[in-house]
Amino acid sequence: MPERNIDFGRYGALGIKGHEAVARQLDALAGFIATPITARRGLLARLHYLTRTAHAREAARAGGLTVTDRTLRAWLDGNRSPSKKNLQRIETAYRTVRRHNVVRYLLARLNREGRGTRVEFHPLNQSQVDPPRRRVVSYRTLNVRHWDRIVEAWANDDEEALDDAWISDAVVDLGSEWGQYEYVTTIGFAA
Repeated sequence: MPERNIDFGRYGALGIKGHEAVARQLDALAGFIATPITARRGLLARLHYLTRTAHAREAARAGGLTVTDRTLRAWLDGNRSPSKKNLQRIETAYRTVRRHNVVRYLLARLNREGRGTRVEFHPLNQSQVDPPRRRVVSYRTLNVRHWDRIVEAWANDDEEALDDAWISDAVVDLGSEWGQYEYVTTIGFAA
């Protein structure tokens, strides 16, 4: 796409890719467990989420948690503690399963039966850019009506697909200046 930034930040502009900000907002809407996995309470909450049903256990195995049922029981009972590598696997499996479980809810909430959701684009931070090189970029809002590809890419943790979906399904609707909003400070949803 012709508007893509190739050398972002060369003159001191600060920001993140728009699809990364969208992923953060979708993560916030997904409602992950707030207690860290290193705390006993956080570990137990994740393990209960991943083992409460046969379907959840299947999804956890598909998500990368491939330990035996005996090991899971030992972790739940507190007889053993998972290694750092297994803690990472538990966290990855939990986030994968949680994302797939909330897809339908998020699509219903964001699409709102075709009415869509208002998205706020907060422009990149140019405070470190010399005044002659600063762009005139302002706060913008847009009503995004089609979230299917965006949420699907987020649920699959596919960053490239999320970037493509975000640009083609949302940002280009900003008009001819859409390239100025490829990098942003933050993105907010009215959801």
